[in-house]
Amino acid sequence: MSEDRITQRTVTVVMGIIAALAFVFSFGNVWALALRLGVPAPIAPLIAPMVDLSVVGLLVALRYLSLRGVPAEQIKAATRLMHLSGLLTLALNIAEPIVAGHYGRAAVDAVAPLLLLGWGAVGPQLLRHFHTVAHTATQAAPEPEGDPAPVVESAPAPAPQPVAPPVTPKPETSPAVTVPAPLLNAARTIADTYQAEHGEPISAAQLRARLGIALPLATAAHAQLSA
Repeated sequence: MSEDRITQRTVTVVMGIIAALAFVFSFGNVWALALRLGVPAPIAPLIAPMVDLSVVGLLVALRYLSLRGVPAEQIKAATRLMHLSGLLTLALNIAEPIVAGHYGRAAVDAVAPLLLLGWGAVGPQLLRHFHTVAHTATQAAPEPEGDPAPVVESAPAPAPQPVAPPVTPKPETSPAVTVPAPLLNAARTIADTYQAEHGEPISAAQLRARLGIALPLATAAHAQLSA
């Protein structure tokens, strides 16, 4: 339990105890006074509870309003009625001893009503101040700062890969074919004969057909003859 709640409840309990003691003191005194003044016996015990219950009800109401921070200016009427009830309690308590000439008893009987009057004036003010202090402390308390959000470091962007220039495939060159000298001479003779007959150079395919050799070999021989 917090300290302000303990303090508020302590003040409330003290006010309640003093009100209860004042009720006990005044009940017998006012009853005796009413009988001395000739009030009928069935009605005499009812006078003190009317005043004391008014005090108790006003104390409870003032406590509630004070704990809610209601300003004193707005509950002036209830406070004045509280003081009037306290004064009536005091007057009824000491009237019978004073009339009887028992001044010492009158002083003793005045203790509880006087304390009730004092606490009726001071108690609500204390509760109101407690509420103000607790409310101010709540507003002044700094809000707990949350852990700062972790900064997520973004990964560096990958460096662009160098674009390799397109590689132009080199044409595949067939391995050099060696034409034997006798074959080359035969190819030359055939080429000369063909050109003499037709008036144009012989092609590699025709040379291949006449020599009966593979096309690469015929192509190589045709290339050497054309060089």
